[in-house]
Amino acid sequence: MITTAKRLDTVEEYYFSSKLREVRQLMSEGKSIINMGIGSPDLSPSKAVIEAVAAAIQDENGHGYQSYQGLPEMRQAMADFYRDQFGVEVNPNNEILPLMGSKEGIMHISLAFLNEGDHVLIPNPGYPTYTSVTNLVQAVPVYYDLKEENGWEPDFEALEKLDLSKVKIMWLGYPHMPTGARGSLALFEKLVAFAKKHNILLINDNPYSFVLNDNPMSLLQVEGAKEVALELNSLSKTFNMAGWRVGMVLGNAEIIDAVLKVKSNMDSGMFYGIQKGAIAALKCDKSWFEDQNKIYRRRRELTEKLAEKLNCKVYKEGVGLFVWAKLPEGIESAEKFIDEILYQKHIFITPGTIFGSNGEGYIRFSLCVKEEKVQEAIDRF
Repeated sequence: MITTAKRLDTVEEYYFSSKLREVRQLMSEGKSIINMGIGSPDLSPSKAVIEAVAAAIQDENGHGYQSYQGLPEMRQAMADFYRDQFGVEVNPNNEILPLMGSKEGIMHISLAFLNEGDHVLIPNPGYPTYTSVTNLVQAVPVYYDLKEENGWEPDFEALEKLDLSKVKIMWLGYPHMPTGARGSLALFEKLVAFAKKHNILLINDNPYSFVLNDNPMSLLQVEGAKEVALELNSLSKTFNMAGWRVGMVLGNAEIIDAVLKVKSNMDSGMFYGIQKGAIAALKCDKSWFEDQNKIYRRRRELTEKLAEKLNCKVYKEGVGLFVWAKLPEGIESAEKFIDEILYQKHIFITPGTIFGSNGEGYIRFSLCVKEEKVQEAIDRF
């Protein structure tokens, strides 16, 4: 009998992978499920993006292997985007590495910098992949608390009390997933100072900056951040290109080169046509963001009504692609709460517990649901 690697004992199947099977089963039984669980944009990329890809497919030179670092013009478009949107200057030749989605960057960075037994600071609540990848590379997750009473920001006094001697990486993501907390430049300055003090590689996962957020920020805006920090970003949410798998990691040349050593052994370059589409997306003007946010704003207003229908208290300060809400007093299990709604009302909502123990008592709604469907969900109650 062929046995699996021991590292698989440290992880479970991704929650949405297993839960969506359950949802599909209900749908096959004729249940009309409204999926408000997963943040997969249902809107389309811009016309310019589609046209760029269509034209690229006709290019006879566009079907071979591509550079591990992507087209020079795509790296330049990414650098221009960061300059125009964040005021951050990066060298497109060696301070940007395009990725097939920012999620793979989590693995590449971990493989590049973590040895067995190294410690990794992970937000609780936070994106579950930080934990699963840390376990897969046989490093040790060390959770730091984010709590509502602290605005879903780190408690630096508590951080300093941790044993940081083995910590190699610290993950963060603002705007925060799942809560939608915005973060601030003042917070980023504290985090950079903390990382420098303790010789920690700081990584900001930043795919939600432009969704319902009037003040997009980058960790790299902080002076000296490149010395200790990387930033991941993605075209998935900003440009409705989730299935295209286009992301990027930005930072100083030495750190980016280490990530490239891993990546170049993992794939053979991104399809030419997708790169051309990404270039077109990154050149969109501010009207693109305004039009997208008009749609998301209406959806958020309706989703907040749904949450209030469930007697939940919405975190109103949140931005990004989700609505984070606190369950009514007396509800002991977020997972039991959402399962009852799934089976009784046929609406799928994400329990906060999948993001960590501090997510107990909360649920998360995705805004990737058309207005009429959100209204239908409200009407079911």
